[in-house]
Amino acid sequence: MLCYTYDGSFSGLLSAIYEIYYRHRIPQEIVPAGSSNLQLFVQQEHIACDEGKASRVYEAIDSKISSRALRNAYCAYLSEHPQAGLWIFEYLRLGWKLGPRVDLHLTDERVHRVHKLRSKVKAEQHRLLGLVRFQRYQPDIYYSAIEPDHNVAELLAPHFASRLADQNWIIHDLRRDLAVVFNRREWVATGFTLKQKLELEVDEKYYQRLWKQYYDSIAITSRKNPRLQKQFMPERYWKHLVEKNGEW
Repeated sequence: MLCYTYDGSFSGLLSAIYEIYYRHRIPQEIVPAGSSNLQLFVQQEHIACDEGKASRVYEAIDSKISSRALRNAYCAYLSEHPQAGLWIFEYLRLGWKLGPRVDLHLTDERVHRVHKLRSKVKAEQHRLLGLVRFQRYQPDIYYSAIEPDHNVAELLAPHFASRLADQNWIIHDLRRDLAVVFNRREWVATGFTLKQKLELEVDEKYYQRLWKQYYDSIAITSRKNPRLQKQFMPERYWKHLVEKNGEW
């Protein structure tokens, strides 16, 4: 059984796909190096990330299949599913045969699996657009911590870069030690770990109390439905919601 490992980046995955075609050896697994789901007695070959090779695969997806297929593959990669690498390869392999029509073959398992991963990632992205809570810290930085199931921090950046274009802000994915950082001009995704506790601005705690009071005051006791609330706002997200502090 052959397994290709890569550095965990999307470029690394595309480099592995490039090598599959030019080595004419199809692996049974394509996973990030150090993955916990590697099986015993598996022949492992590590594929180094090569930006030139990755760029050629990227362009081949865009030109020979479609830009939609490229987005599908990227979202499937962000899902971090244990078999995402292999499923993406199989989807693209079919796409290079069928061209743009590949996404019409919804009953084909190779297409269905990637579409399902994309849907999960996009659903969490959409959910977090309404659940990200920024807090103002010194010196004049808005910070929000998240712990999503999928690696969606980068997908959130364009929305907040547009909505909060006049502020410095950070969306910090605690689970993956990475963040999207915006400096009022552009945003960048980078590895990130807080080395010291941030200090709230003087007025921040006051505004947080006002927000909690507003949240409590508009609630209609007779219409409370915890089960429905958890359906639309899963409990795993409450930890970082200002209005839900104390209920976690």
